Amino acid sequence: MTVTSPSLAVRGLAYAYPDGTQALFGVDLTIARGERVALLGPNGAGKTTLVMHLNGILTAGHGTVEVAGLPVRADTLREIRRRVGLVFQDPDDQLFMPTVREDVAFGPANLGIRGDELDRRVRDALGRVGMLGALDRPPHHLSFGQRRRVAVATVLAMEPEILVLDEPSSNLDPASRRELADILSGLDVTVLMVTHDLPYALELCERSLILSGGVIAADGPTRELLADADLLAAHRLELPYGFAVPAHPS
Repeated sequence: MTVTSPSLAVRGLAYAYPDGTQALFGVDLTIARGERVALLGPNGAGKTTLVMHLNGILTAGHGTVEVAGLPVRADTLREIRRRVGLVFQDPDDQLFMPTVREDVAFGPANLGIRGDELDRRVRDALGRVGMLGALDRPPHHLSFGQRRRVAVATVLAMEPEILVLDEPSSNLDPASRRELADILSGLDVTVLMVTHDLPYALELCERSLILSGGVIAADGPTRELLADADLLAAHRLELPYGFAVPAHPS
């Protein structure tokens, strides 16, 4: 029987910034292949610091990070950055080429992929986010929601192990929000979604983690965590006014 390594395994991760600010105090989490998990928490909880460890932008002061069994170290960074796809909050941080085609091809081309295989990856990634029709358009001619979908495609073209999304629903109009949710729910890739949008977490992720004060304060089914008013209040998380967590379907 083949034992599959989890997409992400973080053990005892602690980190202090050079000015002495301690951001993480010993984070432990495991995300299995194919899971969609929301990372929730107030501002200053350490969410960005944690995410920056997942692809080696920051390296652990203490503890370990493994992606599909591969440890994040200086000598593995090239492969780690292929396996961990970060989608930034602002798509304009990710899109900088003259056309959508060139933006989506940029990452795989840097891995040495050429010709028919590169074209296949570009078309497949854009097809998965419903943006194949924009192949030869300049990204700055697209709507904000379309640019975010293209930003997701730039990462999917790398065929990552895990897709890490930073506030994916921010600044989207309701229709774009719905379109992105439909796309994300249909992807066959592990997803870690960093978000303050609790209804979006409920819709897309069966499991949620609450990071607060540099540690994992809660880990469980999203529906159960969001139904716990005291837990949310303790960690400065709020549901939108009038939003009720639906009872679990029987």
